[in-house]
Amino acid sequence: MASRRSCRDFDATPIPDGVLRRVLAAAGRAPSAGNTWGLDLVLIRDPDRYWDLTLPAGPRRDAFRWPGLLKAPVLVVPVVEPDAYVRRYSEPDKVNSGLGSGEDSWAVPYWWVDGGAAVMSMMLAATAEGLGSLLFGQFGHEAAVAELLGIPPGHVALGTVALGRPRGRSNPSVSALRGRPGLDGFLHDERW
Repeated sequence: MASRRSCRDFDATPIPDGVLRRVLAAAGRAPSAGNTWGLDLVLIRDPDRYWDLTLPAGPRRDAFRWPGLLKAPVLVVPVVEPDAYVRRYSEPDKVNSGLGSGEDSWAVPYWWVDGGAAVMSMMLAATAEGLGSLLFGQFGHEAAVAELLGIPPGHVALGTVALGRPRGRSNPSVSALRGRPGLDGFLHDERW
């Protein structure tokens, strides 16, 4: 786990299908509230069509800080369906929870929690397979990406995951320069 890093510099070598399937299958090993499984993965084996939509050729792409990111041979868009959780918690064994009345009844929207756990499971599996990975946002392109990929209404993309062989050490993001807190920076033992 400590060896996992966000990778922004990939080589274009294809990922063998067996390796790719193991990485993607790891998402299915993550927790799912009520065993709902309101998660789908959209696999993009031709990332150019994604990049042509979200970062078209031109000055912005030419100045892009991480050109090696565009070489990742595979992109995966994890998608959650909030209503799947509402439907699941309307079933007889969960109805007493009160969570089946609508998305607003969820103090903690577990579709985000479960989706995040699935993405992390996939990224850790990628590391175990010697691959690099990066979760990044779609930043204003959500509707266009949903249309491109045929994502149905009521389903929400969590972002995009790039997968591939790491090529080298890329420039870290400005956020990475902030560092991470040690355990004592976020652990509250017995009480806040």
